[in-house]
Amino acid sequence: MTTLRHGDRNAEVRLLQQRLNARAGAGLFVDGDYGDTTEAAVRAYQLRVGLVADGIAGSKTLATLAGADCSALLHNATLAAAATRLGVELATIYAVNEVESQGEGFLSPGRPKILFERHVMYQRIALPRSPGDDASALQARADRLAAQFPALVNARPGGYAGGAAEHQRLASARQIDAQCAPESASWGAFQIMGYHALRLGYASVDEFVRLMSQDENQQFEAFVRFIEAEPALLKALKARKWAAFARGYNGPNYARNLYDSKLEEAYRRHASCCAQEAA
Repeated sequence: MTTLRHGDRNAEVRLLQQRLNARAGAGLFVDGDYGDTTEAAVRAYQLRVGLVADGIAGSKTLATLAGADCSALLHNATLAAAATRLGVELATIYAVNEVESQGEGFLSPGRPKILFERHVMYQRIALPRSPGDDASALQARADRLAAQFPALVNARPGGYAGGAAEHQRLASARQIDAQCAPESASWGAFQIMGYHALRLGYASVDEFVRLMSQDENQQFEAFVRFIEAEPALLKALKARKWAAFARGYNGPNYARNLYDSKLEEAYRRHASCCAQEAA
């Protein structure tokens, strides 16, 4: 589904304007121009139904305008609460959500987006977890399984299938090791790795998986906990040091994908809109 935003001019914007008029009484002039007035109408509609009020008509907003249920989607109130909790501007949270999320957090009801990482599976299998563990025996087991199941246990990343097929890979990995498999997948819209579960305050990786499978608000909660657990990330976010935040969250190749520039541009746009609404 197409994402529509400020500056777009096409027939799909005309349809958006028509639906905003019909379902929200927006009173827009239907001209196919996604200008300031249309953006404001989108934000107003998003606030009305509880969606993230970012002024962008993405798949969630368009589906809701078409009559879809939005109860499991990320709520604007969740982002507002996170801004207060982290001590940052709401515009900062809007920007991070826009740039760092993978869009929708679910493939279908109860089936969150995941990405199974075979190299993490290899590492988790070889990881000593208690003082009595034999590190050499664990490493030998990881190597043996890598030789037997290279698509699922491997020292090198890769083997991705994408979409629903990642759940099939995870199910197969569970047959090899029921604990390491969910730890080796990233979960939800913000792709938080399962092995972070205990560090982020979840009772177990199983509880983490259950909550990531519940709704997008739980997925965003995991993202907020991840930021809270990383003092350098939180410090960078509070200071709006976008390059430092992107480096910490996206890795050393952040500049190649312009994550810092995208975050700064998104923040400026949302800060301007928030200031206008406050006035």
